[in-house]
This record gives sequence, structure tokens and C-alpha cells, in this order.
Amino acid sequence: MIKRICIFITMLVLLTMLSTGCQKDVPTVSLSIWTSAGEQEVMKEMIEAFKKKYADEAQFQITISEEDEKTCRDTVLSNPKGAADIYTFASDQFDDLQREKALLPVTEQTEQIIADNGGKDSAAIQSSSKDGTLYAYPLVASNGYFMYYNSSYFSEKDVQSFDRMLDIAAKKGKKVAMDYTSGWYIYSFFKGAGLDVEMNEDRVTNSCNWNEKSTPHTGVDVANAMLAIARHPGFINCTDEDFLKGVKEGTIIAGINGAWNSSTIEKAYGEHYNAAKLPTYTLDGEQVQMHSFAGYKLLGINAYTKNPGWAMRLASWLTNEENQTTRFRKRGEGPSNIKAAASKEVQSSPAIKALGEQSAYSHLQHVAETFWTPTFKFGTTIAGGNRDGSDLQKLLDTLTKEITSKPKK
Repeated sequence: MIKRICIFITMLVLLTMLSTGCQKDVPTVSLSIWTSAGEQEVMKEMIEAFKKKYADEAQFQITISEEDEKTCRDTVLSNPKGAADIYTFASDQFDDLQREKALLPVTEQTEQIIADNGGKDSAAIQSSSKDGTLYAYPLVASNGYFMYYNSSYFSEKDVQSFDRMLDIAAKKGKKVAMDYTSGWYIYSFFKGAGLDVEMNEDRVTNSCNWNEKSTPHTGVDVANAMLAIARHPGFINCTDEDFLKGVKEGTIIAGINGAWNSSTIEKAYGEHYNAAKLPTYTLDGEQVQMHSFAGYKLLGINAYTKNPGWAMRLASWLTNEENQTTRFRKRGEGPSNIKAAASKEVQSSPAIKALGEQSAYSHLQHVAETFWTPTFKFGTTIAGGNRDGSDLQKLLDTLTKEITSKPKK
């Protein structure tokens, strides 16, 4: 009996030693992410799935904080070492972040990421690369704009013309919306007229001819066309927040906006929810197609991260085919991943379809920082109907001078 007990105890000791030896000590990995408020919920779900997948390799402490894509560059560059390990930013901020060495080059799964997003010559990869080196992960391809509309008021033919839409809205006591205070949107009028703005090779200044007097359509022609729309009783100038409020209340029955608000607008318009490319507008007696900026949202890895390997693995996870499809389902954002973008589910979306139609008239956003404040001031004046009666050519001359100026240090 004593012998049996000794054998039993010995076996227990051996089993305990074996089980202890099999236990794997895993490192604790701390990572921080900055993303917009609207993105945080879906990001949390993806991160939880990531933690489970790699639970046998590490214990994760991943924190998510709010930082809007529009302001991310300024926040990062104000204190690069204090910025998040991973951050979401708009593609027009790429040049500044890369030039200031705030982005870590992507060195893991690089070729696969490039292939998944359409190859090295695709707009998605071009927007996140410099001199053949990938510095960011394409996250969303729907950072562009088009026309949403309530089909109980407009037919597919109606939405081809801005004039027609405004007249219908006015007769119904409703509004068609656009944000005149943003250069991102008013670019559509000038580019449609054949006038250009673009960042110079120095990546800090712009070239711009929006005040041109000798082109087939002049800057003053565009300004007058914008004024005619601004003064129309069927038009309302408003930012995102007020646009969505008007959509929900039923006062705004159409508006120029982006895919990030598609879920909210679809819920408000219900079975009458639809979208189309931008319409034509009247310019000096002619119908001219509105053009648009196109852009991407990207994930960047902070050059100062203490966990570059895990940061890249997480960024790759957050931007893979499955999670880009999930982001589309929950946020209405168009995938940059070509397999996700080609799925029937994505292609059936009115917003994504409208972006596809608009792509023939869209241009990769590539402007320096001095573009934004002058266009805000000009757009605000025009949206208000130019109440002071300012000379339009002088307004355009000032606008162009400020757009093309060197940034203040």
C-alpha cells in the first residue's frame, strides 16, 4: 500500500513538473491607437479578435483614443514621440508625415499588402508610398464625395442637374445641401471648369490658377455660378453635423457628402435612399460636370513605436480583406482591398456605386496645407451671398495668392 502511495505521489509530482514546463511565458505587448470617434466601436471588435488569434504569443494591452483623421497630422507632428503607435489619417497628410519622418516604413508582408490593394501603380498604394517604399496601410477607399438624394423627390434624370434639383427642392420647401466652407468640396466647381490646384514638388507650396482671366471659363465665371447656387431658395450651406440633422428631420432631401455617412442617411431616407455621381451645374450658360477630390484613409505606424513588429501585425490585421468588409457593413466605408471591393455586397451599395460613377471625374487629393484656410474664407463669403458686394476678381486674386503662398513658420 505504501509503495502504491509513493508511486501515486511520484506520478503527481511528474505531472505537475511536466505541466509547469509546458506553460509558456508570453510577453506583454502595449500598443496605442488613434482613430476617429465613429471608428472606435468597430475598431474595438477587430482588436478583440486580434487578441484571441495571438493569445498564445502575447498578452496585449491595446488602448484606443480619439483623434480625428483631419487633425491627426498636426497632433502627431506637434509631439511625434508622444503620438500613438498606430494612427489613422487622411491621405492628403501623407507627404507631411513622411517628410517629417513620423512614419515607419512597412517591412512586414509588404508585397502582399501592395497586391491586396491593387498593385504598386494603384491609387491606394501611390497615396501611401514614397520613392517605391510603402509607409502606410490603405484602410478606406471611399474618402471622396458624391450626391445623396431621397428618391421620393428626385428621379435618376433629375439628379443629373444641380439646377433641376434646386428647383424641385424649392418647390417642396426643402433643401439641397453642400459645404461651401470647405475647399475639399468647392474644388468641384473650379476643377469642373478646367481650373487647377496642385501641390508643388517642394511638397509645401501649391500652384493654382483659380483667378485666371483668359481661360475658356474664368475664375469669375465659377464664382458667379457658385453665387447663383448659394442664393437659390432650394440650397443650404452646411457642415456634416447640420447636414445629417437636416436629413433626419426631413428638411434636407439631397446633399453632397461622403460614404462615411451612408448608414445614417440610409436609415433616414429608408426605402427612398439613393446616391449618384455629382451633377452638372450652369457655368456661363453651359452645363459643366462637377469634378471631385478622391482620397484614402490610411493607417500609419509611428516611427518611434517600441513594438514595431506587433504594430505592423495589428495594422495589417485591421486593414485586411475581412476587416475592410466588416468596416463596410458597419460603417458604409468603401474598401481599398480589391477582393473586398469587388464583392457583390459592396457593389450593391448605392454610395459605393456613386463613387464608382464619380471616379471618372475624380482626382487624387494632393494639396499643401496653405490650401485650406483661404478656401474656407472664400467659400464662407460666397455662401453668404457676398453681402458686402466685394469685387469677385479681387476675391479670387487674394484667394490664389494665399493658396500659393509659403507656409508661415
